[in-house]
Order: sequence, then C-alpha cells, then structure tokens
Amino acid sequence: MPVNFFTEDVSFSLKEKRKRKTWLKLLAEAENHTITDLNYIFCSDEYLHNINVEYLDHDTYTDIITFDNSDDKEIIEGDIFISIERVKENAEMLNTQLEKELSRVISHGLFHLLGYKDKSKTELSLMRSKEDFAIKLFDET
Repeated sequence: MPVNFFTEDVSFSLKEKRKRKTWLKLLAEAENHTITDLNYIFCSDEYLHNINVEYLDHDTYTDIITFDNSDDKEIIEGDIFISIERVKENAEMLNTQLEKELSRVISHGLFHLLGYKDKSKTELSLMRSKEDFAIKLFDET
C-alpha cells in the first residue's frame, strides 16, 4: 500500500509507521475507498505557512493542508502537509498526548480526502466524531 511519510525542514521521526499505514488503509476501506498514493509530509510552521500563501492565498498558520490529487472519487491520492510545531502546540493547549493529537491530525487529512469538510458547525462535529473513531481504532490496531 503506497502510504509514505516524509519530513521537510524539521527533525521528526514518526513512530509506528507500519501500524499507521495499516490503520490508514482500514479507515479508507471503512469508507469504501482505496489508497493508491498518499504522502504525509511533516514540516515546520514556516514551511506550511509558505504553502498556504503560495497555493491557497491564505496568510495564516495552520496545522494541516491537504491536496487531493485523485480524479476518481473511490481512489485516494493526495499530499498532506502537517506542521509538527502546530501539532505539538495543539497537544499542549488541549492537554493531550502528542501521539494522540498526531493521530487526530493524520486522520483529519485522510477524512478530507474522503470528502469530509469542516467549515460549518455540523461538518466540524461530524469530522470530530470521525477523528475520535480513528483514534480509537488506532489504539485498538
């Protein structure tokens, strides 16, 4: 299964890569999707901010940006950029473990590729319930 993890301009090593790949595959399959090419790029705030400005014309910091590269709704192909600095700060702010927050953000990107949104209160509520399910599944995998 082609799930890849990369880093750009940060010193970070993702734990349990094989388990995460299996977990992501299970999440996609639960939604009747297949992952064919999914890249997670862990980076700094500045790196992600530059992407946000250049590609989305948003001059803000964020924890994640997801690019859908698929032409087929049942196929997952995408690039997901995650700011490790934001994830660490969010974990501290939410008083949660870094690994749990990382699972939340990693699954969040996949859920965007699966078609879930988070702009309205209703969409955000559904996204949070999907993330909670994903975290529980990861812990049980």
